[in-house]
Amino acid sequence: MKRHTPPEWSPQYAVLLSWPHVHSDWAPLLGEVETVYTEISYHISRHENVIICCWDKTHLDHIETLLKRASVDMGRIALHTIPANDTWTRDYGPMTTMDNDNCVLLDFTFNGWGGKFNADLDNRVTNRLHALGAFNSTPVTTIDMVLEGGSIDLDGADTLLTTSQCLLTPARNPHLNRDQLESRLRHIFGVKRVLWLEHGILMGDDTDSHVDVLARFCNDKTIAYTCCDDKTQGHYHELKLMKTELESFRTIDNVPYRLVPLPVPSPKYDEEGLQLPASYVNFLIINKAVLVPTYDDPMDDVALDRLADCFPGREITGINCLPLIFQHGSLHCVTMQLPAGLVKNKTE
Repeated sequence: MKRHTPPEWSPQYAVLLSWPHVHSDWAPLLGEVETVYTEISYHISRHENVIICCWDKTHLDHIETLLKRASVDMGRIALHTIPANDTWTRDYGPMTTMDNDNCVLLDFTFNGWGGKFNADLDNRVTNRLHALGAFNSTPVTTIDMVLEGGSIDLDGADTLLTTSQCLLTPARNPHLNRDQLESRLRHIFGVKRVLWLEHGILMGDDTDSHVDVLARFCNDKTIAYTCCDDKTQGHYHELKLMKTELESFRTIDNVPYRLVPLPVPSPKYDEEGLQLPASYVNFLIINKAVLVPTYDDPMDDVALDRLADCFPGREITGINCLPLIFQHGSLHCVTMQLPAGLVKNKTE
């Protein structure tokens, strides 16, 4: 049996969202963040399906009204009543591998980023979606290991990129050392090697340095990364060290990666004066397009232009995600792609 994990730029069936609700920390910003979710849903549905988790039937009806009002193609929307603690489906939604040509959904343990937040409902979302038939007959395999989707990135060519600061945090898998973790990652995702970033932080990030705010594969030869040239910023030194690490990495063919720096926007702060984690690396690749978070910042256009050069032939769409970073995440964090072939008897 040959296992392979498709990269994010592979053909997709759908993207999974969990809609914000009044029972979460989104309550004070609910109107603003729902506007972001509606825009995300609209742009995804132009190219593929959207699966949305709703708190209850009243919430579902409300979301349906919002989407119809925004002229979203409801034929590509699937709404399911599945309550969740929060909206970060990147970290508790299913990751997908291929065994030969068959999709297998992987359901890892999600413990609220090392026990920082309550996540009991989040941790059950994948199995509840499966029980409701959201994935048709595609099997779900439960993996006895804490792992968040935002903590890894794959290039589809036998390489997985991650950060030691996140994966080696004792609050996640204290019974596994680095070698054991790497061995499990290689086996589970069908990769030959793991590239570990030892450096890299983004001020305001509470995930212990998820790689999806720091460095991402655009293809198997290109990595876009968060770059800071302002020495007054708290993440300046760590991001410089991360850049040096990236420059030392080689592709599976032993060639230096093409590295594309994405600037950090000017510092954004919450009402208490704490810096928020705004990153352009937190983009989402979908069929025929790339959705890029923007932050009402002069650097928005720079990031969009540089990513356009990384994804020729794909539409580059900026989405104002400033409201999202007030809960310390962004566009990639609130989405989880599901590859083509997942639901074989439905239109993809």
